[in-house]
Amino acid sequence: MHTSSKLPLTLQMLQDAREKVKNSPLHVVRTPVVNINQTALLHHPSCDLFLKLENLQTTGSFKIRGVANQFAGRPRGGQFVTMSAGNYGKAFAYALKEYSSKGKVVMPETAPSSRAAIIASYGADVERVPQESLQLAVDNNVREHNMTFLHSFDDVDLMAGHGSLGFEILEDVPNLDVIVISCGGGGLLAGVSAAVKLQCPNVRIYGVEPEGACTMFRSFAEGKAVSMSVKTIAAGLAPPCAGSICYNICKEHVEDIVLVSDNDIRVAVSVLYNIGLVVEPSGAAGFAAVLGNKIPDVSNKRVVVVISGRNISLEELHDYPIGHNSNMRDYWVANMA
Repeated sequence: MHTSSKLPLTLQMLQDAREKVKNSPLHVVRTPVVNINQTALLHHPSCDLFLKLENLQTTGSFKIRGVANQFAGRPRGGQFVTMSAGNYGKAFAYALKEYSSKGKVVMPETAPSSRAAIIASYGADVERVPQESLQLAVDNNVREHNMTFLHSFDDVDLMAGHGSLGFEILEDVPNLDVIVISCGGGGLLAGVSAAVKLQCPNVRIYGVEPEGACTMFRSFAEGKAVSMSVKTIAAGLAPPCAGSICYNICKEHVEDIVLVSDNDIRVAVSVLYNIGLVVEPSGAAGFAAVLGNKIPDVSNKRVVVVISGRNISLEELHDYPIGHNSNMRDYWVANMA
């Protein structure tokens, strides 16, 4: 069994965080786990496949879990700043409103304008800057406006809140073998892997990153958290670095990091849409890895994929091969077969 004596997340911390998330005023949902009817798919995975539907979560992604735990111990009426490409910012802005607080979300200029508009609609200020200037803009707000910085992934309270998802998976899928989780900075992967492995050490956990934003993959290879220039359609999986705390936890509990291409992700978004699920590119990366046979030794195994978010606009969906037709099948053969 993995030991966590040197790591910042203990089972007791994770259990305490789960209770805070359950009792949060942010209306965190216990999302369903569904066993996929494999006849609905163009490609039939060899595993017994379950989807944890965090695309049905409050604010449209898993992020509200970590935010609920971050805000649980903070007084109402504070002033906070964060940086986010969208999903964390949306959950953060929602929490500001519920906690009668003020704050700002610093966003990369590359983030979809639709997400900036949604964040602003909750009453949060939005500042858009070049990707390389995100931390500088946050530091300026902390210094000049006396704001408290809440990190969007490399924060222990956040990870512990995300761990609540792991408890639910273990309760809903007995005799589980594998969990597959999309990875950006690593907060979700760290929190869920700790919650699961500290209770069920034989469950294998894989993180999935886009090839163009493989910070955790490179961190595993280099033995430390690294930064890189990133480019991918999965904006939520494209921070310029892996979290250093996240890396240490993931290195302890995660089997491996696997990579998928942007084409793999496009197909996964389309397949999920065709079975009735609206999922953003970042939320579909884990599913793409299973469809593309990137996860080893899953034949006849019980596998859970975390579908981490739904925040994609109709305009963005136009870029995907949606529809049960020969074009979709051709696209599948060309890009996934």
